[in-house]
Amino acid sequence: MDEGEIFNMYHEVPSVAKKASWGLKYTRELSDPKFNTGTKENDQALLKNLIAFYCCLEGIFFYCGFTQILSMGRRNKMTGTSEQFQYILRDESMHLNFGIDMINQIKFENPGLWTDELKQASTQMILEATQLEIEYARDTMPRGVLGMNASMMEEYLQFIANRRLVQIGLPEQFVGAENPFPWMSEIMDLRKEKNFFETRVIEYQTGGALTWD
Repeated sequence: MDEGEIFNMYHEVPSVAKKASWGLKYTRELSDPKFNTGTKENDQALLKNLIAFYCCLEGIFFYCGFTQILSMGRRNKMTGTSEQFQYILRDESMHLNFGIDMINQIKFENPGLWTDELKQASTQMILEATQLEIEYARDTMPRGVLGMNASMMEEYLQFIANRRLVQIGLPEQFVGAENPFPWMSEIMDLRKEKNFFETRVIEYQTGGALTWD
């Protein structure tokens, strides 16, 4: 592998570069040290940034990659990487839930911010993010991978987008979109608690390795 090529993918691979550019465009105020709230315009800008960050960046952009790797893990391939992704996905789900709660609390405390114009803009952002992730899926799976293909991923992303919209009080935009990967819902709920660094000791002991003292 070419180290420079890998590090520059977010510049040189179009489907990745578009996602990075989109994220910078819609979270500009969050990274501006001089940005302050206190006016309706700025408060709406903050709310819009939070929707872009949590509903789109955290809630849509990662899901194609997560599903691809976790699908490998279900087939007993790349099991170590897959387990690491399970922990990452668990944390991302916690981030997402926190962000959704914060967005809805801001709306509840400041109902005047949630105007029809902001609702429309937020819906459009989620639709744009969904399309960018669909393009990424097509780029990474042009011929499908082990029972998974770009068409299935497109429906999954539309299903996810509908969930994000509903979570912040907006109507679904993809009528009839279903989840073609129901096992993803199970993986998101990582029930087992263990020491991450002791996984092999706890999970993969064999009879010959056990001690009975």
